[in-house]
Order: sequence, then C-alpha cells, then structure tokens
Amino acid sequence: MKHITVLLVKFISCIIAFAVGLDLFFDANIVDILSFSLFVTVVSYMLGDRIVLPNWGRAAATVVDFLLVYLSVWIFGSVLLHSYIQIAWGSILSAVIIGAAEIFVHARLLDHISPEREIRDRQSAVFNPRLAYGTEFGEEQDIRSAKYEKEYEE
Repeated sequence: MKHITVLLVKFISCIIAFAVGLDLFFDANIVDILSFSLFVTVVSYMLGDRIVLPNWGRAAATVVDFLLVYLSVWIFGSVLLHSYIQIAWGSILSAVIIGAAEIFVHARLLDHISPEREIRDRQSAVFNPRLAYGTEFGEEQDIRSAKYEKEYEE
C-alpha cells in the first residue's frame, strides 16, 4: 500500500511540475503532460527510490531524480515539442519543482525503508556468505629442505 501512495504522490507532483514547466513555455497538451508524468514517475521510482535511495541516501536520490527529469524533458521535449533551446527552461523549472517534491517523498520512504533494512541487516549479521572461512594446510614441497634443516640443527 505504501508503494501506491508514493507513486500517486510522485505522479501528482509530476503533473503539477510539467503543467507549470511545459505549459508555461509551450503549448503542451494534456496528453504530453500525462505521458511525461507517467514516464518520469515510473523511471524515477524504479531508479531513484528503489535502487539509489536505499544504497546511497537522500542526497544522491534527489540528484538522480533531478537529472532524470531534466534530461528526459530536454531530450523528449525537444523531439515532441519541436524546440531545442527553449525546452531547457521548461526542463529546469520542472526538475526544480519535482526535486523539491522528491525531498518529501524520500523522507517518507526512508521512514519505511529503515525497519526493513534493520531486519535485513540482522539476518545477514547471523550468517555472511561473503566471508570465506577456511583452513589452510601446508606441507613441505621439497623434502630435501626439511632434511637439510634437521642436519644443520644437530
């Protein structure tokens, strides 16, 4: 249930950001705004919230989301809306709005990720398969060296 609420909040913030960023500079219709919002919501959730946020934290996840929105709007917006230079302002404005909203989304997600992470860390503390427990048995390869050592000791 928490994933649906997070996706819904991300989708609504994307709709608002793209309505302001794209409709302010372009004649973007509702289909363009909804398609950009759906794309950014899904990719941002999978990349930023499920991979980057648990491993590297809030700041890295916010930077990844900002860059994702900025580049996706600039690349796809220049193709769909037929303007290359002016789309940069729409993409930066959209990325700033979504980046500000992502701060609150990441705070909510970290509240729910922390208990899951603690359980996983406790389970992995019991048995860590990456540690190699082994015993090394060695024997002398050259029997003459052991024989000479015995002769010199006497």
